[in-house]
Amino acid sequence: DPLTKCVPACQTAPCTPMLMTGILCQVRVCTLYTVKLTHGKFTWTVKRKYKHFQELHRDLYKHKMMAHFLPLGRSDFAVMYLGEMHGVISYRVEIRKKYLEEYLNDLLENSFCKNYHGMLEFLDVSALSFVSELGPKGLEGSIFKRSGGHRIQGLNCIGHHQFCFRWSKRWLVVKDSFLLYMNRESGVISFVLIFDPEFKVQVGRAYTDTKYGVCIQNFTRQCVCVLTFIKCNSYRQAHWWRHEINRLAERCEFLQVQRFMGFAPPRDNTLTKWYVNGSGYFSDLADALEQAKEEIFITDWWLSPEVFLKRPATDTYWRLDQILKRKAEQGVKVCVLLYKEVEMALGINSNHSKRTLMDMHPNIKVMRHPNHMSSVVFLWAHHEKMVAIDQSVAFVGGLDLAFGRWDDSHYRLTDIGDGSDSDQDPKPSEPEKVKVDSLVDLKNNTQLWIGKDYSNFIRKDWVQLDRPFEDNIDRTKVPRMPWRDLSAAVHGKAARDVARHFIQRWNFAKIFKYKNIQGKFFPCLLPKSHTTADNLTFTVPGSGKASVQVLRSVDRWSSGTCESSIHKAYIHTIENSEHYIYIENQFFISCADEKNVHNGIGDAIVKRILRAHREQKKYRVFVVVPLLPGFEGDIREGGGNAIQAILHFTYRTICRGEYSILMRLRERDEYISLCGLRKHSQLSQSLVTELIYVHSKTLIADDRRYIIGSANINDRSMLGSRDSELAVLVEDEERVSSVMGGEEYQAGPLTLALRKECFRVLLGADSDHQIDMSDPISDQFFFLEWNEAAKLNAKIYEKVFRCLPCNSVRSMRELKGYSGMERLCDTDPMQAKEELKHIRGLLVHFPLNFLAEENLLPPRGSKEGMAPTELWT
Repeated sequence: DPLTKCVPACQTAPCTPMLMTGILCQVRVCTLYTVKLTHGKFTWTVKRKYKHFQELHRDLYKHKMMAHFLPLGRSDFAVMYLGEMHGVISYRVEIRKKYLEEYLNDLLENSFCKNYHGMLEFLDVSALSFVSELGPKGLEGSIFKRSGGHRIQGLNCIGHHQFCFRWSKRWLVVKDSFLLYMNRESGVISFVLIFDPEFKVQVGRAYTDTKYGVCIQNFTRQCVCVLTFIKCNSYRQAHWWRHEINRLAERCEFLQVQRFMGFAPPRDNTLTKWYVNGSGYFSDLADALEQAKEEIFITDWWLSPEVFLKRPATDTYWRLDQILKRKAEQGVKVCVLLYKEVEMALGINSNHSKRTLMDMHPNIKVMRHPNHMSSVVFLWAHHEKMVAIDQSVAFVGGLDLAFGRWDDSHYRLTDIGDGSDSDQDPKPSEPEKVKVDSLVDLKNNTQLWIGKDYSNFIRKDWVQLDRPFEDNIDRTKVPRMPWRDLSAAVHGKAARDVARHFIQRWNFAKIFKYKNIQGKFFPCLLPKSHTTADNLTFTVPGSGKASVQVLRSVDRWSSGTCESSIHKAYIHTIENSEHYIYIENQFFISCADEKNVHNGIGDAIVKRILRAHREQKKYRVFVVVPLLPGFEGDIREGGGNAIQAILHFTYRTICRGEYSILMRLRERDEYISLCGLRKHSQLSQSLVTELIYVHSKTLIADDRRYIIGSANINDRSMLGSRDSELAVLVEDEERVSSVMGGEEYQAGPLTLALRKECFRVLLGADSDHQIDMSDPISDQFFFLEWNEAAKLNAKIYEKVFRCLPCNSVRSMRELKGYSGMERLCDTDPMQAKEELKHIRGLLVHFPLNFLAEENLLPPRGSKEGMAPTELWT
């Protein structure tokens, strides 16, 4: 009952019976009445001619059993009066207004009349009118919508005559940041148009091929030649629609281009929280999912339904698929948008993820995008990782909800499951056989990574993901590869921005991939109003307040609009940094040559360092990247073409060639440090080591601001025209006392804590309390703590394990000889253990001379060599 009830989950104010607060006569000749109405906290007006009152009355009168329900008393006089009022002279208008007002109020007090569809249409009321979370009631009305809006104008049928079109009656709803049309009888929403800077409403035959047409478009619809056309009965009505839509939309902030040419402005005073590693992130995410009341939105590059969010798992309660099933059974709408991979190139098996989730409950809907053949998109991916809950809290960053991602600051290399998984000397043991077909099987489980979750994808990539609980590698012989990543949670308006991005992508995919599928199966999604964004029913524990701006990389193929605000924000942050930047990223491919590489992040770093050198000011750049790219391959034999291709462009960015950072700095290396991460342990009485895979996408600057997201430092992520990405720029608004360059400094509390947490783990500060991380740019810290630790660790690892990659191997010939040399860990394990006691933290210098004498580009005759260069950059 749209007049007596609000949607329970969205109700923020008590609903009261609808009251008509006045009828004002606006035009005396035509007798156009403005009816002001109130329903709870909602107020709106409708404009009606006297004939519309007559039509309403006749409609009610004809309705069966009307005689038993028509109001009595004064309205009886109004009923008789309606038939006689047409000829009343103008001086009786005030009397007419009075009786019309009483007549409508009497009708509204009668539930039979009030809820009759003709009455609701007269009052411009629908099921979406009084949903508090959608904002003010807005503008509504019955319109005729032209079919085939996706066609190019002038190519409809054999011409562009109006009779070539099919017109369907729809109910148009205009809210504060979007409009939609729906089938009034079924309630199915056919289309949602989100306001953006290209939003416009145009009237006339020149735009619509229709005499009294109205054309509504935004950037998405314009780019793909899809417009929304509605037909009116008169020139005056068409212009009224245009005026009213523009009036309602003009206050929408999404009509403006925001900072960094982005879609969303900075949101002050926003609750936010950062996460280093997946353990805390997954745990908080699980708790937030449990609080969902209405909607859960998820988009990932890869999603494993069987991944556990809290560990060690002693039952399946905190397994992702079980959480989503539980919420779906409670009535929560779960929408999952997955990247549809090219199966010959990637083995992430998104079809298994889709089938597994959708088979669980009808409230779980999963779409995969893109359709490679129809969209001709083969090289690019949906790479963002995001979860939004009730459009009130959102999680973004580098972590897919997938196997291999969960980790903590211990970065364990082993997980036998017998309680001996540490850096101490364990006794040899057979791995615990874990089955998860029932709750009993997990009751005594101690493993952190079950089945495919235990991974080392450089040794062996994932296969047979439809058998998730079977090990992918032998955990008694092969150490796992630890996973380092950063993510963030945001609330309120920033969370609404994240959800709005998801909704835009979902509706875009629905229209252009699933257009012919019944509307109810993949529903259109609606963005909630930012006017109610601060009404938080749940907050993530440990959150602090800061300014948050949502950034993205999107293109026409991925969401129907173009944006590269992440790239612009990175460059702006680097150029305007005063003391240091700290970068953790899965890739480091930059330094534009306008031929193979186009993003300017590396160039911004060079310019900022050269400026510091000219001004003779202290400035530091910390870069942490993975020691090897994340492709399957044996580095002892060169690693394979894919690994070498990424190494080529990484070294081209860092130190090889005229465009590289170090070549352009001309040995001014006192400003910059480039490192990777490594860990050692013991597995089945053998010493083992493995690199820590840095999957982070993070930039920290000046202890005052940071960017966390899914975007790598390469063209794929940054240009916007390739992979789709999502990130947040967090800027502290509060200040705490700190130290910078030996002087007192006002730092941001969130950023300072994040930088110290990163440095604490990488330097092993918990085991060496003499390490002072308070001043990140001091000579003591930069040279003696950071660089000295990285240099020492790299030297010890090479001595004990003969690790690869390393500086002493400059060619394939040297690599072959190096791989065959004896290792101290094998010949003298006791001495090796003594050497490893001197390891400080996780840092190792990135080996700048590895295979420096080789051309690492793939051979032209190989499949990697035949791929476009853009695939690697």
